[in-house]
Amino acid sequence: MRHQGASIIFVNSSGQVLLVLRDDIPSIASPGMWDLPGGHIEEHESAEECVVREMLEEMEINVEGCTLFRSYEFSDRKEYIFTLQVDFEPRNIILHEGQMIRWFSKEEAAKTKLACGFNKVLSDYFNSQQR
Repeated sequence: MRHQGASIIFVNSSGQVLLVLRDDIPSIASPGMWDLPGGHIEEHESAEECVVREMLEEMEINVEGCTLFRSYEFSDRKEYIFTLQVDFEPRNIILHEGQMIRWFSKEEAAKTKLACGFNKVLSDYFNSQQR
């Protein structure tokens, strides 16, 4: 069975999205690439429980109450994408995974090759916001 993941699109009041620069470790998937924050869903865990747990572990951010945007069937996994409106300075976040985080505009995100097929996800997200 393919694994399942849960990721989150943090959006600030300027309409930018938060991306994390993955660690540059050859043994992990997509090392050194920009990515949406998230992780693998564990057995007996819902997608929302996963994204809440992962954000507490990776960034010490409580995302309870986030909203499901969509789910995606990728060739290697099913991914649940959540959204949450937040405003914070990346330098104030305690990062336990990844090299750094930063806000990206729609245009910057579109020009950046993202890990795990997330260019499609962000394109869909930004397009949904224009309606």
